[in-house]
Amino acid sequence: MGVEGDPDVALLPRQVNTVGMRRALPVVGSVVVVCVVVATAVAGCGGGGSKGTNPRDPQVAMGAHLFVQFACSSCHGEQGKGGVSPDVPALKDVGKSLTVSQLNTIINHGLGESANPQKPYMPVWGPVISTSQVGDLVSYIRAGLPKVRDADPVPVPRDQGQAVAGAALYQRDGCINCHGPSGLGGVPNPLSEDKTIPPLSGQDFREEFNTDAKITEMIRSGSVIGKAPIASMPHWGGILSDEDLADLVAYLKTLK
Repeated sequence: MGVEGDPDVALLPRQVNTVGMRRALPVVGSVVVVCVVVATAVAGCGGGGSKGTNPRDPQVAMGAHLFVQFACSSCHGEQGKGGVSPDVPALKDVGKSLTVSQLNTIINHGLGESANPQKPYMPVWGPVISTSQVGDLVSYIRAGLPKVRDADPVPVPRDQGQAVAGAALYQRDGCINCHGPSGLGGVPNPLSEDKTIPPLSGQDFREEFNTDAKITEMIRSGSVIGKAPIASMPHWGGILSDEDLADLVAYLKTLK
């Protein structure tokens, strides 16, 4: 023992490590089991993402996603809970008080037109949204607007520059539904003067809206150009903050 080159001495550290590993195995095994249990629990909750349920009725599920896609949640609040503007009602009890026919009419034809750009109003969706989509939205509203898994508004990153936030707002607030991806326009609006919903990009747009102030005012005041079946852009004044408006302008200025 203790003599240099003694093979017994050389083996001692390996023997000690082996014993330590045997003692550690139960602990490691316990950690693995705990990790598996936690991972399973997280997966059961949607992978840590959106909480909610998967409705048995596919129309209700689709309606929840459309409620987000067409920016209903931007004005009426998530799940129609309200709280965005005193001028826009919550929808939680609407399904009980209005008939299917009444809801169809409101979605297709809008509800009210205001000369005050600070007072939002229900826009005309008829030329943009399909009969099937209207039916799904009505089913969702009449089901009480439940929380549906993954039917969530696009998150808006506020720490990556104004244009990035504006791109997210362009999706979240439904601009893309009418003005198209990258503001290219082309969505039919047959009874309007231009026959389509105008683009938010291109030379004509740049010449007409050649300052940040003009673009901001266009978004804030919308375009009350008529009643259904002419699609009209809603007033975003009273809904979008000054920060939102500046971010949208920054994004639109990046387009072609």
